[in-house]
Amino acid sequence: MTNPTTPPKRLIIGITGATGVVYAVRILQILRATTQIESHLIISEAGIMSLHQEVGMKKQQLEAMADKVYNVKDIGAAIASGSFLTDGMIIAPCSMKTLASVALGLSENLISRAADVTLKERRRLVMLVRETPLNLAHLRNMTSVTEMGGIIFPPVPSFYQHPASIAEMVDHSVGRVLDLFNIAHQLTPEWPGLKPSDQAQS
Repeated sequence: MTNPTTPPKRLIIGITGATGVVYAVRILQILRATTQIESHLIISEAGIMSLHQEVGMKKQQLEAMADKVYNVKDIGAAIASGSFLTDGMIIAPCSMKTLASVALGLSENLISRAADVTLKERRRLVMLVRETPLNLAHLRNMTSVTEMGGIIFPPVPSFYQHPASIAEMVDHSVGRVLDLFNIAHQLTPEWPGLKPSDQAQS
């Protein structure tokens, strides 16, 4: 008797209108090169505007990078049900509006509905929230999502790896996000720790 074929990992990628759509583009590029992962893409209307403005891509170009694409208004889509098994969801970037919708369980479109399903099924939800400065509503919504099991992941650039370009900064954040889903990548090296000479200067 042969063993059943192991299904690929399914990962939902939601894109909202906050700045930082380049993070989602890079994530989809990496997932596209990994045959074991099936990407399910949702992009909001505001996200499409950011896509044009920030990276000069057309919606069709982005959608071609995903395995499955859904209309943000399609609340009846497969990923709106907990019976559709996934390994989790990444919202990159995540607007404060979407954050609030998820925090309050509004499920006003397919992105926030899929996020709600991810939380209720105790699957991993990672939200690359983008806003600064933050007001109290933002902070409270982040706390609510964290208490529900979500991971708030502001894509804050790090400098200890001495990035030489914006692309390297993006790759560092994307690599950290992929680490949360145990997805292998070569985007950024592990931190080896300070050298003895560096510690002596501190």
